[in-house]
Amino acid sequence: MRMKHLLSVVVLMTASLVHAEEAGGLTWSAPSEWAVQPARPMRAATYKLPAAKGDAEGAELAVFYFGAGQGGAVGDNVKRWLGQFQRPDGTSVEKDAKTKTEKVNGLNVTTVDVKGTYAGGGPMMGPSAPKPGYRLLGAIVEGAEGPLFFKLTGPEKSVAAAEKGFRKLVESVKSAKK
Repeated sequence: MRMKHLLSVVVLMTASLVHAEEAGGLTWSAPSEWAVQPARPMRAATYKLPAAKGDAEGAELAVFYFGAGQGGAVGDNVKRWLGQFQRPDGTSVEKDAKTKTEKVNGLNVTTVDVKGTYAGGGPMMGPSAPKPGYRLLGAIVEGAEGPLFFKLTGPEKSVAAAEKGFRKLVESVKSAKK
């Protein structure tokens, strides 16, 4: 009985270390310090990340899944994400952005890293006040049932503090069918 209790404690402690999630036939694990938020329209998951020292607010990771053949081409999404940012002088951040395509667990993954003044979340979110000193880390994972979009945005320091966790999350994405 005691061994059974100890085993259940170990299982519960291990389960609290990460949040395992699933959408579009893919699974991922988010760091435990990222607070899972209530369901929101068009999102597979939303996480609130803690603010870094000196930032008034934390960052947010939105995970989108629209279905097979939905959500648009990878390049179009990258371009749209970059279009949500601009340099302090109002010019494009496209030349400053870092994008990379790689294989992770057999899946094509395109990552984006961009900084600047964030102009908002997109047409479905309505207008928002521009936010200087923001950063976006994004990943588009091409699964068999359609792409999964991971979009982490927030103040630069808070996003920088979450960068290793974001990378681990991206590296954890895999097909749910194994």
